[in-house]
Amino acid sequence: MSTDDSDDVSDSSHSETKVKHSPELTARFERDALPFLDQIYAGALRMTRNPSDAQDLVQETYIKAYRAFAQFQEGTNLKAWLYRILTNTYINLYRKAQREPRVNPVDEIHDWQMADAARHTSGGLRSAEAEALDLLPNTVISEAFSAVPEDFRNAVYLADVEGFAYKEIAEIMDVPVGTVMSRLHRGRKALRELLADYARENGYLKEDKS
Repeated sequence: MSTDDSDDVSDSSHSETKVKHSPELTARFERDALPFLDQIYAGALRMTRNPSDAQDLVQETYIKAYRAFAQFQEGTNLKAWLYRILTNTYINLYRKAQREPRVNPVDEIHDWQMADAARHTSGGLRSAEAEALDLLPNTVISEAFSAVPEDFRNAVYLADVEGFAYKEIAEIMDVPVGTVMSRLHRGRKALRELLADYARENGYLKEDKS
């Protein structure tokens, strides 16, 4: 995967200039890139926490991806390439513009995906805590996940929900692999502690008085 290509396209602002591709390249983009639309939208929704903003972000991402598709190396990880453009576009639209996305209830985020991420953390729990985690409502898991610092949360999402490898996450987030591993460890730990606290406070997990 060429991260330089995705950097170039995601850092450019949207213009009215139309890019003409060959019919074959356009057909390949539709065939290969469009099937990831739902996953890219889920990632955009996780970032913006608002369906309208997420739709705008996805649209801008796919416009930029289409423009740069001639530069994409066929046979490399297209999903990671799209996520790289999504991430950079989000940074440009929200962080650089210092825009605050409108916050909707956290159940707008896919609860089953957050549950998957939380279950991944259960390896660091004692068996009683792991069982308690499985009983927690998905909305609680989503709320806890949203409370994890953004950089850590993104690493956990990309690894445990989307299934990216460390190297792919490093390219998507534009950080060293060691930073990814650190963020992933700290993100999982933060999520695990938040859920364990909730489980204890609400009777899902009994305090060990021994």
